[in-house]
Amino acid sequence: MRYAKRGPLRFTSHRDFARAFERALRRAGVPIAFSQGFTPHPKISYASAAPTGVASEAEYLEIGLREPVDPDELRAALDAALSPGLDVLDAVVADGGSLADRIEASHWRIELPGVELAALREAVAAFAAAEEVQVERLTKQGRRNFDARAAVIQIDVVALPETPSGAAAVPCAILELVVRQVTPSVRPDDVLSGLRVVADLEPPVSPRVIRLAQGTLTAQGAIVDPLDADRDGAGIVER
Repeated sequence: MRYAKRGPLRFTSHRDFARAFERALRRAGVPIAFSQGFTPHPKISYASAAPTGVASEAEYLEIGLREPVDPDELRAALDAALSPGLDVLDAVVADGGSLADRIEASHWRIELPGVELAALREAVAAFAAAEEVQVERLTKQGRRNFDARAAVIQIDVVALPETPSGAAAVPCAILELVVRQVTPSVRPDDVLSGLRVVADLEPPVSPRVIRLAQGTLTAQGAIVDPLDADRDGAGIVER
């Protein structure tokens, strides 16, 4: 299944979404399968969830069912049972293989209010030209240094006729990234840290980040929806 986190619901943590999704399964009467043992759990597997505060049009999960259901009816029932902003976009019957194995990269858009286009272009050029860009992140194991450059397959500055908010008086540079899944993972905030390292770029306000897509990579660097392998030539279902 593919779902989105939109608007204020982008601040929903992964744990909170998991609880909300389990409630939605119960409300929709979905015949969910459960694990065995003393504490059975619903068979739900999440793939590469976006960080809290990040909007996304491309979150994925798998569920195990006790009996077959119509994917379109299941999508509609779960979407109706979730709050607006947590939107179920697509569902297909899995044809074998792991969903997680089909996610190799993510496509991100980062809106940077208060950042001039020329300044972002200069910073991106310096980042792209670097062989490596060492950044630091606080992890559960403490502070860790790693290269934020090698995982970035594509980095571009997007010029829009007006700011996404419509407030044309406020400059807002747009950055788009295609980032390969690696260990440790490289997130959009790591790339922004890298821009600060190479060009001293410091956004004056918090950026807004949205994941536009994730999936397998083609030789040309395009991202293929991981559900395509299970559908019969159909496109992504959008609301």
